[in-house]
Amino acid sequence: MKLSLAADHAGFTLKEKIKEKLKVEGHEVFDRGSFDETSVDYPDFGVLAARDVADGVSDRAVLICGSGIGMSMVANKIRGVRAALCTSPIMAEMSRRHNDANVLTLGARYTEPEKALEILDVWLKTPFEGGRHQRRVDKISKLGDY
Repeated sequence: MKLSLAADHAGFTLKEKIKEKLKVEGHEVFDRGSFDETSVDYPDFGVLAARDVADGVSDRAVLICGSGIGMSMVANKIRGVRAALCTSPIMAEMSRRHNDANVLTLGARYTEPEKALEILDVWLKTPFEGGRHQRRVDKISKLGDY
């Protein structure tokens, strides 16, 4: 799978752990920054990874900031992106199974690295169910037309 990653300074360390895991598992990874713990503005990096998904460069993306909230807001501004802030494996599962989330956001300050990696693993492995959920995802997609 092709995955884009982005983080601000608060999410940098977790992004690096996730990047390592993804590479070991054989995924193609595009790191859109940040590249150290120097204070930065999360929208500058989150938009790059979200656009990768919208443009088909990446299959999915993982965005990390302090809480995960800001990155989620940034990603969901990009047409074609369905970002989900997940704080547990069950949220990750449902974001994929029912919502076909193509961007995962994580809060580095509120999610221990081991738990974040578990959330990521579930999110990557869970398929979209389709069926009645496809109709709902289609309705979400049409909201971008307003």
